[in-house]
Amino acid sequence: MAPRDILLALVVIGVWGMNFVVIRVGLDEVPPMLLGALRFTLVAFPAVLFVKRPAIPWRWLIAYGGTISLGQFALLFYAMANGMPAGLASLVLQSQAFFSLLFAALFLGEQIKPVHLMGLLVAASGLAIIGYGGDGTTTMLGLGLTLAASAMWALGNIVTKKIGRVNLIGLIVWGNLVPPLPFLALSLWLEGPTQITAALRHISSNSLLALVYLAFVATLLGYGLWSRLLQHYPTSMVAPFSLLVPVVGLSSAVWLLDEQLAVIQWGGAVLVMLGLGVNVFGLRLWSLLSSEDKRARKE
Repeated sequence: MAPRDILLALVVIGVWGMNFVVIRVGLDEVPPMLLGALRFTLVAFPAVLFVKRPAIPWRWLIAYGGTISLGQFALLFYAMANGMPAGLASLVLQSQAFFSLLFAALFLGEQIKPVHLMGLLVAASGLAIIGYGGDGTTTMLGLGLTLAASAMWALGNIVTKKIGRVNLIGLIVWGNLVPPLPFLALSLWLEGPTQITAALRHISSNSLLALVYLAFVATLLGYGLWSRLLQHYPTSMVAPFSLLVPVVGLSSAVWLLDEQLAVIQWGGAVLVMLGLGVNVFGLRLWSLLSSEDKRARKE
């Protein structure tokens, strides 16, 4: 990978890692469903007026927007509003890699390798430690909702794979026409007109900056740069960079939000990262070792 593109990949990782701190700032003043409605309205408008709609049926745009945007972030925002720390959210959300494997096997007939199951078991043990080894600041509701959010992200990945090669910026912009109205309906139901009005009336510059970051930096810039990398390099070369997202997320939450994890939770976090590493690199390492073994036998 060219040095310039490595730098772009690291920019995306930094943007996405900081995203969880920014969500936490936004949720301090804006209720979660309203935050989602405002975020995706800014993503879609006015960009939809300038970005060409991808040549795919509306059902696929609705499936994409309903899973990777509405489903994922409705659950994630609600989780972080109900006891899920920003740093741990950045880590637990990466379990989408394992849900993607399971859904690909279920819906696409792809085979799950033993090394993937090993990574899944290691990461699952880490998640169990995180859930049961905390000091009460991490709620089981928050953890469960974040896992559900990662499952929605994984479903979105399957939808994206079914859609095939398409302009990803167009898919992001037009797919994000879907979430605003459902988010607003959820906000009216769960938060009520009084809370919505009060939040909008007293919205601060911090909340506005958080919305700008979430819509334009984390979504349009982040996914735009990421899609550029995926178009120029194999997925196997680009995907490992995503392992750095929870590193940035956890460290930025400690430095900027003063989030503190129990020692045992740090142990769980290490296991999750190890499981993700096995999932990303295990198959290649296994193939390398097998080829070396075959070569040794021939000699």
